Formats: sequence, structure tokens, C-alpha cells
Amino acid sequence: MQSKAVQPRVTTVLVARAGAGYLGRTLAALAAQTRKPDVTIAVDASSNDGSDALLAASGPAQVLSVRDGTTFGSAVNHAVQFAPVAESDDEWLWLLGHDNAPHPDALAQLLGAVERAPSVAVAGPKLMRHDRADMIAAFGETMSTFGTSVALVDDELDQAQHDTRDDVLGVAAAGMLVRRSLWKRLGGFDPGLPSIDASLDFSVRARLAGHRVVTVPGARVASAGGPEAFGREKVSARRRFRVARAAQLHRRLVYSPAWAVALHWLSLVPLAVLRSIGDLVGKRPGAIGGEFRAAFGTAFAGRIGAARRNLRRTRTLGWAAIAPLRMSTGELRERRGQAREAELAEPDADTPVSAGRTGVYASAQAGGRAGFVAHGGFWVVLLVGIVGVLAYGALLGAAAVSGGGLRPLTETVPELWANIGYGWRELGTGTLGAADPFAVVLAVLGSITFWSPSYSVVLVYLLALPLSALGAWFAARRISRSPWLPLLAALLWSLAPPLLAALAVGRLGAVLTHLLLPWLFTAALGAARSGASRSWASGAAAALLFAVVAAGTPSLLPALLVLFVVLLVVRPGSAHRTIGIPIPALVLFGPLVVQQVLAGNPLGILADPGVVLGTGSAGGGTASGWRLALADPTGALHGWSSILAELSAAGTPLPGAGAALAPALVAILLAPLGVLALLALFLPGARRAIPAMVIALLGYLSAVGAAHLQVGAVGDVAATVWPGSGLSLYWLGLIVAAIVGLGALGRMATPVSVLAGLTVTALAIPLLGAMLIGTAAVHPATTRILPALVTAEARTHPGAGTLVITSLGEAGIAVRLERGLGASLDDQSTLVSTRPRASDLDDRLATLAGNLAAPSGYDAASDLEELDIPFVLVSPASEDDTTYRSMVDALNGNEILSPVGTTANGLLWRYAGEADADGVPGAAGHPGAVQPGNGDTALGSGYLVALGVVFGITVLLAIPTGRRRIPHRTPAVEDPADTFDEEDHD
Repeated sequence: MQSKAVQPRVTTVLVARAGAGYLGRTLAALAAQTRKPDVTIAVDASSNDGSDALLAASGPAQVLSVRDGTTFGSAVNHAVQFAPVAESDDEWLWLLGHDNAPHPDALAQLLGAVERAPSVAVAGPKLMRHDRADMIAAFGETMSTFGTSVALVDDELDQAQHDTRDDVLGVAAAGMLVRRSLWKRLGGFDPGLPSIDASLDFSVRARLAGHRVVTVPGARVASAGGPEAFGREKVSARRRFRVARAAQLHRRLVYSPAWAVALHWLSLVPLAVLRSIGDLVGKRPGAIGGEFRAAFGTAFAGRIGAARRNLRRTRTLGWAAIAPLRMSTGELRERRGQAREAELAEPDADTPVSAGRTGVYASAQAGGRAGFVAHGGFWVVLLVGIVGVLAYGALLGAAAVSGGGLRPLTETVPELWANIGYGWRELGTGTLGAADPFAVVLAVLGSITFWSPSYSVVLVYLLALPLSALGAWFAARRISRSPWLPLLAALLWSLAPPLLAALAVGRLGAVLTHLLLPWLFTAALGAARSGASRSWASGAAAALLFAVVAAGTPSLLPALLVLFVVLLVVRPGSAHRTIGIPIPALVLFGPLVVQQVLAGNPLGILADPGVVLGTGSAGGGTASGWRLALADPTGALHGWSSILAELSAAGTPLPGAGAALAPALVAILLAPLGVLALLALFLPGARRAIPAMVIALLGYLSAVGAAHLQVGAVGDVAATVWPGSGLSLYWLGLIVAAIVGLGALGRMATPVSVLAGLTVTALAIPLLGAMLIGTAAVHPATTRILPALVTAEARTHPGAGTLVITSLGEAGIAVRLERGLGASLDDQSTLVSTRPRASDLDDRLATLAGNLAAPSGYDAASDLEELDIPFVLVSPASEDDTTYRSMVDALNGNEILSPVGTTANGLLWRYAGEADADGVPGAAGHPGAVQPGNGDTALGSGYLVALGVVFGITVLLAIPTGRRRIPHRTPAVEDPADTFDEEDHD
């Protein structure tokens, strides 16, 4: 008789954790095996969904329970303790989870593989996706040269392309068939690897113990997710990354030679810092927390020693034995490159959206987007650039721009950066406090032309029109598929009255705001758009732009914050990318806000940066509500009042007073744009026009509020906030609504758009020619702020003061103190200009100036010496000004003053005595007292560090990178709201 061969005994260990939804299919598949397991042990990990009842009803040999949180490997170890006593070395464990439904011949295929090759001790099936039986979820694992785990197959269509592979470095735990004696010898899965890499590590140790690990393509087992998803409804990408990184670090310390363990341990945190920077650049900010948690967790978990001892006890081969099975750096790089190329070949996330997408922010629909060169964008920018050079050509040879709200910047880049943060503000009598946030913007701007920081402002003037056209063209391209509507938007935005008025009066912050608003909205909406590529970069760019706009025009902060809240409410699924948009601005404004609130002047936060201008002065603004509705920030009706008045005075046949016609003319020229914007509310696509009109309304309300908000004074003249910044937002909303309306007009759109373009161009003529005809407040200048003699003296005596007296006519005089080379634009401080009450030193200066401006018996010499003021400068004024004439006479008759003569800045006198260069030690605001710089105090240094960290992180996030693909698991595994990858799927 022929004896029957003894089959190897197979013990199936089925572990379930809250898997009732999958368990029924798995139990049925297990019962349908052509080669049934000899023993089945079920382990329930404290499930509360009825899994335990399903396991008991299936009739296993034993049903065990373990506490909640027990890992898959620990549950298997617990089950092995209750398995029948091993009778031979040819006994096997088959490891299954509740979601691992095996194909009917899976066990037979696995056993066939190990029977054919006795050296095989671990065999792994082909894991198929639970929801798609034709997709391979996983099929073999390996490591890179530096220990990174790599899936050999991940979410690929099964076309038998990998069926020739057998020997691998590792296999997945799900469906693993492992020799029972080897499991016991190796101690099962490493307790330091609760999920990810647990089976890879076990396979590596099996290899090092002298056994083979193979994959069996004929054995197929379902899988609903990776090991990190076992028993979880969903696993965020943050958690998956953290677990995977912790597993990698754990294995690195376990596998390292003894002499390298300490080095690796010490490098854990520094590497986390460096990798965090890479995560920021790669648009994975959610991974940063995982980097540090993995580093600290690995360093102090206390499991490395036991794992190293276990490896040393069981290893019989050297690491060279598994080297052929590892993936080389070149191969890994090639795989990643192929993945990137495949992603680039996919349609962009900005391609046509469905008709159901509503709102002004919807992407262009079918038909694609306009090309910058092919559809005229380049040419309109070039044309507008030529107009800008003609309009501001007087600045071509200038070193700086001065007048209105402008002054030259400081002479060197280090001085620019020294004026940011928290420190001594030298303006006027001086104060210790926070710099304006705009100082940071000026420092960056001046650093661009580092050889002459003031020249950067000249470039802003020469490039303002083409840059504004460029931003508007790209923004309009996002909301319209028409090739010519972006051209109209570019023209209307570059010739906007708020921009031209701000250029004419020297409101640099308002100019930059106008240039950046289209980019800000484009970036913010790109960050909020569902499924948008580069969305993290868009969110960071929006944060930077938000900070610059807020710094340049603080009066827009309320409107911008309202729009930010609306964005969060409308797109809550993108909140993880948009919630941080205001953070850099809040950090930038933080010290100033605290100081203004403590001073009882919270509205001073909204004051415009730059030189303070009185209402009604050049750039001061004095517009009523209806004039603001006509986009007029100065009350001069865009220059048409003076032009019509001059034409009428010159005998031109104009009915009545020419200036009286200006409101009607301006209204007529603005009518096409206004009518289009309003008409868009009643045309198809009105839902897209409504948000635009809300933006316009917020802008108008901001302008009205600014025009009525007094934050300082120039002499006896109130200084209100510049309303032009709100009008830029107002103008933006009108243009967007008009573009939406034109898109619905059909054939009528072309003539109407031409009419709107022509009328706005005509409206802009007086402001465009303001510098040419001399009506602009700004003018070309040198980098010198004070007369040449004063500047020369200041270079050897930096603390020397110049008392500048200005006649206010019948209202009296105004006085200010300039130190050294004079207060540059970056020296200006709203903390000083909005001070609710004068300081004692201010009163002392006013008394000194009043007594110098009129004959008196006041001993001015002591004040001039103590305050170190060797010069007195009287600003130019009309000879008809009796106050000016009497002041000049009084100064000429003062024996302690020597007249120097007429300068470009006015009349100059020099104090005849010897000013005490050292002054009074410790006198408040006096140069003799050493004043702290922005890094000389703990508060100042800490604030600079905070600025550097916040803006450094934001800049790294804003750097654009290639698109990244979210590894697919199952819909239940990935959490779009919690992912840190660039592309999110709502």
C-alpha cells in the first residue's frame, strides 16, 4: 500500500477590529477555501459593532478577545499561545484581518509555493482592492538604500505584469503565510512597529535568519486599506505620514551598527527640522507635526534596545545577503520621476468646471483660457507700459520720488531693515515703540535696488501701469473664457482713478495695494478651490499678499477680514488651506495694535503709512459720499474740475462755470462701466455678479469710512485716512461684475466693452497728465531730504537736529524736528503721527519755534544746545504770507542765528553757538542718550524672530512646486479635509 502524504497543518488567525462591514464576506470566503485551514482562531480586538458575534457564529476553534488598541501583530501572538501544540516543523500560520476575503484557492496556492521550495518560510498573496477586484492594492515590499520602505506595486490594474516576480524583501501582513516555528523564533512582529512596516521588518528578519520570502501571484486576497487603516473608519494623510516616518526611524536605529546608533539618535531632531523645511517647500505643512512627533517618539519610546537584541539573537546572515533585493537610489529616483511625468500628463485641476459651479470665482468653462501672447495680453501690457513711461517720464533720470506722501528711503539696505520691528522711532521728538508694518514692505522694496533703495520707488512709478494691467489680465482670465474680456479688464484696472490719484499724490501703500489686489484674490480663491493643484502655494501666496496689502493700506483690513470670513463660510472644505491667510498680517501688526490700544488710540491702527497729509492738501483727500461713488478720492473729480475751470477762464464757449460741469462729465464717462456692473445682476450668471458687487460695496463703505476717520493733524488741519484704497476695492468689484455682464450680452458685448474702455480712458486723461502739467504733488528728487549743508553736518554728527518751521498763514506755524539726514519714508511712524496728545518735548519744541518766529526775550540758545539743534529751516511759502515774512524777519534779526541762505528746501539759518554734541545725558528723545534698536531689547529681538519664523514658513510654502498625487487607499481611508498633499478631493 502507498501511504498518503501528510499535509502541513495550517492555523488561520483571523483578527477583527470593528470590521463587521467586511467580516461577513471574509468568513464566507474562508469557508469556501478549496484547501481549508486545519484550525481557525478568531481574535476580536474589543469591537463594539457585533464583530464578536459574527466570529462566534462562524464556528472557529476558539474565539479570543484582546483589549482595545492591541496591534495586529500582538493579537496574532496572543492567538498563537492558544493554538494546538506544534507536532512538527511543517506547520504554518495564515494571518488574515477582517477585511481580507481570500479567493477560494488562495490558501492552496500559498501552500503549493512553500511545498515546492522548502527554503521559503514566508509567502505573501497578491492583495487586491476590496472595492475593485481587478486592481492590485499591494504585491511585495522592499527598502531603498537609506531604509525607506517602498511598495513594489501600489494601485495598479492587474494585467499579470508582475506575476513573474517571486523573491522579494518583504510581503504584507494581510494574507501572509508564515512558518509557525519561524514566527515563534523571531518573536512575531516588532512591538515598536504597530502597523506600517511591521510585516516588512518581519520579512527582513526572516531573510537575515536564512529563509526566503516570496510572493505568490496565484493567491489573491482582498484588502480595504493598508495596515494603518486596520479597524479605523478613516486615516488622515497626516496620521499615515507620522506612523510611516516613525516606523522608518525605528528601523533605522534597529538596523544600524552599534557605533552609528548614537549618531542616528542625536540626528533625529535636527533631521526633523530640515525635513520640515522640505515639507514646507513641498507644500506638506501637515507633515511637520508628524516629523517631530515621530522623532521624539522614536527617541524616547524605549523599544530600540529590545528590538536590536532580538535581531542580534536571530540573525545568521549579513546585510549583504539582502542587498540585491533592495531598491537602488537610481531606481527609486527613476520611479519618482516617472510618477511626476505621469502626473504632469494628467489634465490640470483648473480645466473646465461643471455648469453647476457658481460664483464669480468659477474657472473658465469649456473652450480653454486665453493665451497671454496669442490673445493680446502681452500687447495690452506693453501698450499700457508705454503710456506709463510717457506719463511719468520725468522720473526716468531721477534717483528718488518726493512730494505728497513720499520721501526718499534711507541710503542703505541695513538701515532699511533696522527700521522694522520694535525699537526707537527717531521721527520728530522720537518714541520707543513698534514700527509701521509698511516698514517691512519698504525694506523688501528697497532691497531690490540695493545700490540705491530710493530708486525702487521710481521703478514702482514707471511700472505701476503695466504691472496693474498684468495682474488684472490674469485675474480676469480666471473668470472669463473670452479672449478679449481680460484685455478690457487690464485696461480698466491700469487706468483706474484710485491708482492714478494715488500716484499723483504719493500714496505708495495705496499704489502697491492696487497692483496686488487682483493677485490676492486670485491666490485666495486658488487656495479655496476644490481639487486645485498648487493650492497650498496659493494659500501661502495669498497670506503674503494679504500682509502686504494690509501693511500698505490698513484701512482695508476690516473689508479684507470680512471677505476672509465669507471665504471660510462658503468653502469650509478648504479651510485648512485658507485659515492661515491673515496670520502673517496679524503678526506684522501685533506690536502696533497692542501699543495703540494701550495708548487709547485703537483707530490709529488704520492710519496710512507715509508722510501725514492734511485733509484738503495734496493727497489729503476731501471727498463726499457721492464723489466717492464716482471713484474720486481727492474731491477734484479726477482733475476735470480744474481743467474745465481753466478752459472756461480761457474763453472757451462753455455754458456757465466750467468747473460746474465736471460732476456731470465724470458721471457720463463712468456710466458705461457702472451700468454694466448693475446690469450683470439681472443677466444670466447673476449669481457670479453678486459676489463682485458685494466686494464693490465693501470697498465703497471702506472709502466712506476712511474719509470720515480723523487719525491725526497737520497743524490745525485734520488728517483723515486716504479713501482711495477702498475705492480700489470698489473699482475691482465693478470691473468683475462688468466682465460677468459682458459675458452674457452676446453680440452686444463688443461695442459696449469698447465704449466702456474709451470712456474710462478719457476719464483718466487729467490724472495721466498730472506730472506733465505740474498738478501732481510728487516730483523727481535726489536722495537728500534736507539741505546739502545740513546733510554734510549730519554725516559727521548724526544726532544733529534741524528745526523745520512751516507757515500756516493766519492759523500760525507748524514745527517739526528732523534728526541727522532727515526722516526718510521708512522712518515715518503712525505711532507718532496719531499720538492723541503732545509730549512734553513737543510742547518744548513748539515754545522754542514760537519764540524764534517772533521777536521775544526768550533765551533760545539753551534749548538749541540741550536739544542739539544747530539748524533752523523755514519751508518755502508765498511772499504774500504775512506770517512767513514776519517769521523770516524775526529769524534774520536773532543774534544767535546766522543766515545760510536759500536752499531747495527753504531758508536756512545756523545756530552761532556750539551745540553740545553729547547733549544732556539721558534726556528723553535726545541723541545723546543711546536709544535701543530693533534688536537691542528682548521684546524687539523676540518680535524679529517671530517675524522671521512666520514669514519664512509662509515664503517656503508659497514657492511653487510640481503637483503631488494622493496615494489612493479607499474612500474611507483618506480624509480630504485633513490631508497635507497639494491636491485635495472633496
